[in-house]
Amino acid sequence: MYGLIGKMRAQPGKRDELAAILLQGTDTMPGCLSYIIANDVVDTDALWITEVWQDETSHRASLQLPEVQAAIAVGRPLIAGFESQIVTAPLGGAGLPPG
Repeated sequence: MYGLIGKMRAQPGKRDELAAILLQGTDTMPGCLSYIIANDVVDTDALWITEVWQDETSHRASLQLPEVQAAIAVGRPLIAGFESQIVTAPLGGAGLPPG
């Protein structure tokens, strides 16, 4: 499995709008086992995105999907930046198949 954990910063006051865009169509990405968008409880402009994919190839392919490209185009003006991104190798857990 291939995992990503990242912190995204929204433009001031736009976090909820950005989160709504990121949550659209997340259940239709082939190879995606988990895609979680979470509010940072301290930083009112930050989101945490946790992803688990069958493999890195599935993740890369998802970036070319028309619905993902459309979400990127709509969401880009709402993004102030990315603070971190960590690549992980998930072993399993609730909701995931064994690694």
